[in-house]
Amino acid sequence: MSVPTEIPEGDLDLDGAVIVALGCNDKGVWASCEESLEAALARFRAEGIDVLTRSSWWSSQAWPDPTDPPFLNGVVLVRTEHDPRALMSKLARIEDIFGRRRSVRNAPRTLDLDLIAYGRLNGDLEGLILPHPRAAERLFVMGPLAEIAPDWRHPTVEGVAHDLATTCTVGVDARPQRRL
Repeated sequence: MSVPTEIPEGDLDLDGAVIVALGCNDKGVWASCEESLEAALARFRAEGIDVLTRSSWWSSQAWPDPTDPPFLNGVVLVRTEHDPRALMSKLARIEDIFGRRRSVRNAPRTLDLDLIAYGRLNGDLEGLILPHPRAAERLFVMGPLAEIAPDWRHPTVEGVAHDLATTCTVGVDARPQRRL
């Protein structure tokens, strides 16, 4: 699947951006976590989620237990007709298709899809908290986001993605695996 890595300036409404983070540290049936994440992106369209742009894949130690397998993470900006709760349901469906099992919190996972932001929405939407309450402190989210949307302004935390990436306290070892 060919997903654009850059969108011409002016074609992206950062105030209305819908942002999804992807992660994997258990390749499951795939040859690698990268292959798993690429396959997950290919599945988005079937669920009514169009990827507008994407970051490169970033690697980091597992958190909070660095003895778990390392993570591969990335961020995509998407367009969808789904409201936030329906979108989260579609993301959970994709995780299930990819063998995600929820056992112990932060256990290794074949696929982790988090809705980071849905436009400027903020607050608790019946159990779905937007923006993601811990995204701004995670370099494995803010780093990839700064790569594709450095001027995205966080709805509740003062700062843009580029600046927030410099102040993260979690996953500070995260680095791009290779630039797209």
